[in-house]
Amino acid sequence: MSSKTFESFSKLDEKGSLIDYINSTPTLAQKAGHSNPEELNVKEVGDGNLNFVYIITGPKGSFVLKQAVPYIRCLGESWSMTKERAYFEASILKEHGQLCPKHVPEVYHFDSTMAIIAMRYVEPPHIILRKGLIAGTEYPYLAEHISDYISKTLFHTSLLYLSTTEHKAAVARFCNNVEMCRLTEQVIFSDPYMISPISRWTSPYLDEDVKAVREDNQLKLEIAELKSKFCERTQALIHGDLHTGSIMVTSDSTQVIDPEFGFYGPMGFDIGAFLGNLILAYFSQDGHSRYANEREGYKQWILRCIQETWNLFEAKFIALWNNNTEHCGDAYLEAIYNTPELKLIVQQKYMKDLFHDSLGFGAAKMIRRIVGVAHVEDFESIQDASKRAECERRALNLAKKIMKERRNFDTISQVVQAIQGK
Repeated sequence: MSSKTFESFSKLDEKGSLIDYINSTPTLAQKAGHSNPEELNVKEVGDGNLNFVYIITGPKGSFVLKQAVPYIRCLGESWSMTKERAYFEASILKEHGQLCPKHVPEVYHFDSTMAIIAMRYVEPPHIILRKGLIAGTEYPYLAEHISDYISKTLFHTSLLYLSTTEHKAAVARFCNNVEMCRLTEQVIFSDPYMISPISRWTSPYLDEDVKAVREDNQLKLEIAELKSKFCERTQALIHGDLHTGSIMVTSDSTQVIDPEFGFYGPMGFDIGAFLGNLILAYFSQDGHSRYANEREGYKQWILRCIQETWNLFEAKFIALWNNNTEHCGDAYLEAIYNTPELKLIVQQKYMKDLFHDSLGFGAAKMIRRIVGVAHVEDFESIQDASKRAECERRALNLAKKIMKERRNFDTISQVVQAIQGK
């Protein structure tokens, strides 16, 4: 096999340089187990906004190779974006993988010069969760698995588990993921609330709805508070983009992928992203129905999944807190919070604040997917524009209500009632 040295960055060509790269990387060549290039099958599957993704299959095994390029793929080379995001993605996959190995694919190789990550191929019948939700497929373990992932990753990277020294060192390690954070700030906390050349929506049907968002002063005050928390609060190592397109599923397996937006930020941003995208999926169902109430049973499953995800997360998070006796973090010193009654009060306030943060961030994620630059396939795949707009309008109105009234919700069941219009 030919061997080529890659000493500076270049975008891989799946017909040529990608094969050379695999041949020159012992870990990957061994994983594929090929003796000549003809034995390798390369398939480009990157349908996301940022990166090029390839499935590599050889005689002995398969893996995914992902390369970050110095621009946003869906917008072209005119919109530059640091390829260093690959370092943060690989680092978060490794750290979250240690904390929750059942639900994070293993990283086999990382190359900072070429901005390449090679990792486990999450094989069929796994599909992207969003596609399963569009198809109306139920996943009986989804809430159980995602609550495992978010409880373990958020708790163990927070000051509930870490000392301030450990926490500050970890924050410093991830604080340079600036461009990805700036992109998030723009598309979630800014563009939907002003005239932006890159924002889009289902026009003309939603023209007045978009205008109403831009003129809603209370909404602007709320989004300002959420942006402040996103920018300033280093609560835990978050995934940063935990929507239903970043999760692969089967009936009994759940794998979380694509954490290139991750950094030390507010826990509620991850929780809200997942819940908010489930709510979008709920409102999209009528647009995929062939007749009235065809998907009513499936909508009820989504609502149960929303409720179970939060309730399971809360229970597991509190259990980790209560059972953590050997590595107690510096947030609440036992010498101060030294009675069961006081600890319970602390936990109740902590979880209430986190619940309200999650609702706010979830609402922000919903709004941006309807009136911002990047939409979701849940709605975009509804061919009838007027029907799509009606689904989007219901989701948008609920998101506005939740963002402005989130502190009035005490339980997730109350949120579910609001989704149903009760």
